[in-house]
Amino acid sequence: MKKWGFLLLLVLCLGLSYINMDSLFEPKIEIQQYNQYEPDQEEDERTESNSSKKEITEDQIYLGNLLLVNSSYPVQPESVKSDIINLSAHGELTQGYGLLGSEIYLSEDIAHRFSEMMAAAEEEGVRNFSITSGFRDFDEQNALYQEMGSDYALPAGYSEHNLGLSLDVGSTQMRMAEAPEGKWIEQNAWKYGFILRYPKDKTDVTGIQYEPWHIRYVGFPHSAIMKEKNFALEEYLDYLKKETHISMSMNGEKYNIAYYPISQSKTINVPAHSHVEISGNNMDGVIVTVKE
Repeated sequence: MKKWGFLLLLVLCLGLSYINMDSLFEPKIEIQQYNQYEPDQEEDERTESNSSKKEITEDQIYLGNLLLVNSSYPVQPESVKSDIINLSAHGELTQGYGLLGSEIYLSEDIAHRFSEMMAAAEEEGVRNFSITSGFRDFDEQNALYQEMGSDYALPAGYSEHNLGLSLDVGSTQMRMAEAPEGKWIEQNAWKYGFILRYPKDKTDVTGIQYEPWHIRYVGFPHSAIMKEKNFALEEYLDYLKKETHISMSMNGEKYNIAYYPISQSKTINVPAHSHVEISGNNMDGVIVTVKE
């Protein structure tokens, strides 16, 4: 009996060791304040060989993937994505999930990214997804608001669906709040640049009830930082305004993120030959993200 007891203990220890080893491969996110690109930095701190200039204009406040849309900040006409497509006409983008009807529209770029996420979910055995709603123009949003009322819909211009960056995702098996699809989205969407826009614990921040089906594209690394710090989009944009410059590292890749208030056009320095993305916040400034 002692021998069998020892063997059982050994098996349990090996199992625990395996779990601990496996956790070592979880992505490690490091976030810190980063002051290299202060707006008032002297130009001679950088040479022409390792920096380039980017002009930031006022209209960029209303362009990009980090636009805040809520009851205080409506969608501007120029903010609507220009690559809106009917998903039912693009079978190559709808592999691995269904569509609730033939009139589901979305930004083509976001559709590609969502398709990549669905492929990853399917590899993990989670595959009963369906898009129930995507982009809605102002007329469609207004009709929905008139039909559903303020408890279930937002006025035209005040819904993220008017941007082309958001979509409602359901499970074909059960309610999203209990479905494996909903749990997978909540745990993994950040890896692909998406966030759960209206989490259960952020209703006081967003002003919107818990919606486990509504996801929004913000892009990476912003989705990772929001997941790490448990931020709603409102909180993340406030955080960037407060810190002004942060650095984020994960899996050997580093991103530098800077917030610039914009009252008039300005020129900033960024590292030459780096990948740079600029997004407005739909309020008062832009976020510049540099991947080293």
